Amino acid sequence: MKITILKEKLKEGINIVERITQKSLTLPILNNVLLKGEKTFISLTTTNLEIGLRWWSLAKIEKEGEIAIPAHLFATLIGFLPNGPIELETDGLFLNIRAKEYKSRIKGFNPEDFPLLPQVSREEKINLNSQVFCQALSQVFDIASSSLARPEISGIFFHFQKEQIRIVATDSFRLGEKKIFSQLSLAKEYSFILPQLTAREIINVFSEKEGELRIYFSPNQVLFESMLSETNHPQIHLISRLIEGDFPDYQAIIPKKYETQVILSKNEFLNQIKSASLFSGKVNEVKLNISTQKEKVEIFSQNPDLGEYKGALPGKIKGKVLSISFNHRFLIDGLLKIKSPEVIFELTSEEGPAVLKPVGQEDYLYVVMPIKTS
Repeated sequence: MKITILKEKLKEGINIVERITQKSLTLPILNNVLLKGEKTFISLTTTNLEIGLRWWSLAKIEKEGEIAIPAHLFATLIGFLPNGPIELETDGLFLNIRAKEYKSRIKGFNPEDFPLLPQVSREEKINLNSQVFCQALSQVFDIASSSLARPEISGIFFHFQKEQIRIVATDSFRLGEKKIFSQLSLAKEYSFILPQLTAREIINVFSEKEGELRIYFSPNQVLFESMLSETNHPQIHLISRLIEGDFPDYQAIIPKKYETQVILSKNEFLNQIKSASLFSGKVNEVKLNISTQKEKVEIFSQNPDLGEYKGALPGKIKGKVLSISFNHRFLIDGLLKIKSPEVIFELTSEEGPAVLKPVGQEDYLYVVMPIKTS
């Protein structure tokens, strides 16, 4: 194999794929990146057996071939090399690297030992704006919680319908649902549960990419693909396994009616909760007293070792007077995910689920359970 490619382009690729490699004593080949030159393309491939990443770029291919080399060592070395063309050439199981006055030789491994990435059917796909999709996913993905007993809530639930996509995550104490309204050319509806780690990598890899993101469906795998701008060829493939099982009937958790509704300034509410959080106790409790007569939300927290906090903020309030407590971390997380200047806070009872959602938008809601005080 003999390849010439610009350092800047190669660094971009190795930085994308190297992030999922892992130190494995049982399968040391997973510490490596598969480097391949074929036709007019160079490709870099890594996998941790849950996620597979492959990156392509146009390059000068004088001789085709492939080799597996330590990913972290390769990435670090490429970062030190000067800008300009880099020559990569195999010599048996060694990779010779040359750039101006820099010369190195990395011991590699047999490429046949590198795991094959699974094949995903190309029959059914959808095209979405990459940045819109990643922004939507970022509003829910970190709500999911790792659970061996309930692996289905360890991931993010996707439901693809002809007019919208629902993206949902829960840790059983709170739930976030984001909708993307889009006309999708689907023969049928699709749903799956994506591992949380995959969701994080999708955001890392594709959030800055302009243009379309293609999603291909398969019973046990899903493929996310972006294309090269110079030619009709993939630039990045991210393939992930899916979590087996049925996601909870989350629609049953979302309250259909409320006893008390409050409309508040998001930033003022957020600052008050953050201030109160400084004095909360071991269970992160912040108490809200909601008064329709005063048209205020009073916020209180105390800690015998630190002191107490009392604050209030005005709001448009209707419904019953209510005194309720929440984990301040859950409230802060929910408010940070809302983009509108005002928020709607709907409460059902002192022990029932509450809903946070933006004013003037119907694409996001955040359900949070209160702390039971008795």
